[in-house]
Amino acid sequence: MKKVSQAILALAILLGSSITALAQSTQMSTYCNPINIDYTYAVYDAYKDISYRSGADPAVVEFRNEYYMFVTRSMGYWHSTDLQNWNFIKPEKWYFQGSNAPAAFNYKDSVLYVTGDPSGSMSILYTDDPQRGDWKATPGILTNLQDPALFIDDDGKAYVYWGSSNTYPIKVQELDREDRFKPVGEVKELFTLHGDKHGWERFGENHSDTTLAGYMEGAWMTKHNGKYYLQYAAPGTEFNVYGDGVYIGDSPLGPFTYAPNNPVSYKPGGYMNGAGHGSTLVGPAGEYWHFGSASVSVNMNWERRINMFHTSFDKDGLMHADTYFGDYPHYGPAVPGKAGEFAGWMLLSYKKPAKASSVLENFKPENMLDESTKTFWVAEQNNDQQWVQVDLQKPGKVYAVQVNYHDYKSDLYGKEPGLYHRYVVEGSTDGKSWQTLVDRSDNYRDVPNDYVELGTPKTVRYVRFRNIHAPTPNLAISGLRVFGVGQGKAPVRVKNFKVNRQQDRRDAMITWDRQANAQGYNVLWGIAPDKLYNSWMVYDDNKLNLKSLGVDQGYYFTIEAFNENGVSQRTKVMKVD
Repeated sequence: MKKVSQAILALAILLGSSITALAQSTQMSTYCNPINIDYTYAVYDAYKDISYRSGADPAVVEFRNEYYMFVTRSMGYWHSTDLQNWNFIKPEKWYFQGSNAPAAFNYKDSVLYVTGDPSGSMSILYTDDPQRGDWKATPGILTNLQDPALFIDDDGKAYVYWGSSNTYPIKVQELDREDRFKPVGEVKELFTLHGDKHGWERFGENHSDTTLAGYMEGAWMTKHNGKYYLQYAAPGTEFNVYGDGVYIGDSPLGPFTYAPNNPVSYKPGGYMNGAGHGSTLVGPAGEYWHFGSASVSVNMNWERRINMFHTSFDKDGLMHADTYFGDYPHYGPAVPGKAGEFAGWMLLSYKKPAKASSVLENFKPENMLDESTKTFWVAEQNNDQQWVQVDLQKPGKVYAVQVNYHDYKSDLYGKEPGLYHRYVVEGSTDGKSWQTLVDRSDNYRDVPNDYVELGTPKTVRYVRFRNIHAPTPNLAISGLRVFGVGQGKAPVRVKNFKVNRQQDRRDAMITWDRQANAQGYNVLWGIAPDKLYNSWMVYDDNKLNLKSLGVDQGYYFTIEAFNENGVSQRTKVMKVD
């Protein structure tokens, strides 16, 4: 009887996975960071008693008009047809179960793959059927690589870039693709960090740790319009300010010039921080996308997720990822004419009153609503009697909901089979009569960062999450995020905006007058009035100690306020030399 029950459950999971995947791919026009994949639980010998999911260092490549994403220590990889909906592939043959910082490249009729090992050797793997995963190893051997990146130019010449250090530079060596990708020629040192000149390369949360130099790692090469964009990550994967910069050259071997608008992928504020050690590729309709590592860092420093940002090259050839409102809903890669655009749906749930069926210790339901991934609600029990209710205080039109589960004492390790989340989210105008907003009651997929766009927006005041099944020992949620449009007024333009560049030109103290009806503010800056490519989301406060600037660069600044009803006009762009 037990075997029959297990078979029925397995069939339900299979059918549920197919139905859920179909529903998401046909109904969802938007996505919301972090991307919602079944992140693998880490297995590290040195931290064998710490249970946490992690997804980091994404290497995403296009192959036969579909997409494959390779992630550190994931025991497999993910496949997508649209860069938005992903399914995990457990390959038939896989040589690197504990692979760190993988590299991948689409070459002719195969996908190439290699992972880093700074103290050993590895072969380049290849397959012409990545969905099946019949990987083969080239006889050639690469040695002493950490955070490698593969690149094959239009002329057929192949290169490997690598480096992960707070001392040593990014390096490159040519490979002979006709002779088993054997290294040829000398190793060439390219560039290293200059935290004394580039503020964003400094170590620590908010670039504030002076005890260590920043780490340079995660190389990735993109060729665009005849130019070579060698990307790199800094200053450390566990920090909110982890981002990617770029050097630009006319050859894969350099010389390379530091881009004046660095960092080009940077997401330091808001709910899901971090945009570093990523990969850039061309997606649907020829649009560029950048995938990067985001920090959770609760159970341990290397607890991470993956963010995705639309990426562009401006008329001057400067690369930049769009991280503006970067963890709010954006239109997906396959949406014609809108790919990557901010949907305009605001956060209706921020710091609103909440109550729950039960609370373990001091893990209160309010912790789900503070836009911090490091705080969370934990129920006393994990069963179908648990719920949490949020009072939005005023009616708002709900367009989407994101449920971010947390691993509180999860005691799970590796690629656990059969994990799934089932729940229902309901809405009410009076707290008495309820209608279904999100129905995951028949879901049998593992969705730890589940984002669901409503088929039809609903105007409600109260939102209630009802648990049915969570696969972890504890029911814990770090973010119950309700997106939509309120019925009140958006903030007015911010007053008394000041930017005071400090004696240390890497720093600027930015202040403004607080608005009573504002949830938060976006500080935007860049190297020209039409190049305000970087932004920092600040909740509640009316100041920002910005430590991301380049010593030899002048900047332009503006600010806007936002709440659940919309976004204010920006202040007049201010030049600061």
